[in-house]
Amino acid sequence: MFSIGDFARHGRVSVRMLRHYDAIGLLRPDRVDAATGYRYYEGGRLARLNRIVALKDLGFTLEQVGRILDDMVDTAELRGMLALRRAELEQQIRGDRARLVQVETRLRIIEKEGAMPANDVVVKSIPAVRVAELTGIAADFEPQTIGPVVGPLFDQLCTRLEQAGVAIVGPAIAYYEEQLDGSVHVHAAMPVNVEPAASYEFAIFDLPAVPQAATVVHRGSMDEVLEPWQSLGKWIDANGYRSAGPAREVTLEHTKDPSGWVTELQEPIHT
Repeated sequence: MFSIGDFARHGRVSVRMLRHYDAIGLLRPDRVDAATGYRYYEGGRLARLNRIVALKDLGFTLEQVGRILDDMVDTAELRGMLALRRAELEQQIRGDRARLVQVETRLRIIEKEGAMPANDVVVKSIPAVRVAELTGIAADFEPQTIGPVVGPLFDQLCTRLEQAGVAIVGPAIAYYEEQLDGSVHVHAAMPVNVEPAASYEFAIFDLPAVPQAATVVHRGSMDEVLEPWQSLGKWIDANGYRSAGPAREVTLEHTKDPSGWVTELQEPIHT
C-alpha cells in the first residue's frame, strides 16, 4: 500500500489533486489513518487514476468523468474517445495556425500602407475554356473557411476525372461567387477537351472569355494570397477600373511544398 505521496509520484499527479479527487468522491483512498488522517492507496488504484487523468485530458469535466467511470467504460471505448479528441485537437491546431498566418499577412499589409503595390499587374484578355467542375459551399470568404472546401473539391475532381478516363489539359481554376445569405459558392475546375455527358460525375461547360482582366502572379502558399489580392484591388481602384465578375485563381505550378506554388490571380474589370 502506498502513502499518498508515493501514490502521487507513481501516478504522476499532485498530492493536492489526489486530495481533491477524494473530496469529490472520484478516487477514494483505500485506507485513512484514524489518528493522523493520512491517506493510503493500493497499487491497483492506479488503474482508476489513469482513467481519470485520461478522460480529464480529453476535455471531460470531473463530474462527467465520474459518470463515465461508474458506467465501467472499457479500454476500447477510451481508445475511441482518444481518437475523437485527437482529431478535434488537430483540427483546432490547424485552425490556429491558419489564423496566425492571416494575422502575419495582415500585419505585412498594414506595414506597407501608403506604399505603391510591388506586384506587377498585367491587363489582358482571357480566352474561353472548357472545364470539368465540382462545386461546394463555404460559410464566408475567410481563408480558413475557403481552404477546407476548395482543397477536397479538387481532390475529388481529379479522382473522378481519372476514373472517367478524362485527361486534364490545363491548369486548375478556382473561382468564388458570393450568395445572398453571405455564403460563398466555391468552384473547382479543370480544363478538359471532351463533350458533356450524363455519365460523368462532374459538370462540363465552357467558362466564358473575359475581354479584360487585371492579373498578377502570386508565388507561395494560398494561405498568403490575401496580400496580392488586396494589392490587385488597390491597383484596380487607383487606375479607374471596376470589378466585372467573379475573380479566378489559376494554378500555374503546383508542388508538394506549398511555398513553391505559382498562381495567377485574374480579376475581370471594366471602366
